[in-house]
Amino acid sequence: MVYPNESCENTTLKKMGGRGKIEIKRIENTTNRQVTFCKRRNGLLKKAYELSVLCDAEVALIVFSTRGRLYEYANNSVKATIERYKKAHADSSNTGSVVEANAQFYQQEADKLRNQIRNLQNSNRNMLGESLGSLPMKELKSLETRLEKGISKIRSKKNELLFTEIEYMQKREIDLDNNNQLLRAKIAENERKQQDMNLMPGGSNFEVMHSQPFDSRNYFQVNALQPTNHSYPQQDQIALQLV
Repeated sequence: MVYPNESCENTTLKKMGGRGKIEIKRIENTTNRQVTFCKRRNGLLKKAYELSVLCDAEVALIVFSTRGRLYEYANNSVKATIERYKKAHADSSNTGSVVEANAQFYQQEADKLRNQIRNLQNSNRNMLGESLGSLPMKELKSLETRLEKGISKIRSKKNELLFTEIEYMQKREIDLDNNNQLLRAKIAENERKQQDMNLMPGGSNFEVMHSQPFDSRNYFQVNALQPTNHSYPQQDQIALQLV
């Protein structure tokens, strides 16, 4: 591209494809000038978009037509990019360093965050009933309203948890009571069976031998029932052979 302060010999460019020379100067024909403006504007907007996407650059483009119509593109915000440009330009004019301009920008952001943290800390102290002397009546009423809403929500949640716990304990009590009744029924049944065993004839005089000894000749001793009081005369053991 040729700048206005250069000589006329260098104010021409050759187009690709052998179409000849195009002189870079104002187009006198209104229609041709409008067509060229639309084409070049669209190409410029496309290049700005590609630059912002491919290179992750912050781009802001502003174009005014001859009729005063505005065309703009920005991948972030035109206003924010202009503000950043002003800060960078002012800092570069004083220090000549863009790095220092960025450092100042981040310092300002850090100051904003510190102020937000300080405000949150003051709000927390006010919630605890501290540092209330400097608050006007309007802020005190607002603080009271917020506290009442917060306490109402806390009580509602606490009651909900209590009701849930009570319901669980009631169900647990019912389960334990059912298990207790089942155990009592089993104990009563066992006691009844024991009483029936005691009422059987000779139930208290004999005991059952759980194991029968065998010898090497496939004989076993018939001594399943042994008298417990030894009141009967001793009888000879009868040996039976297994078939």
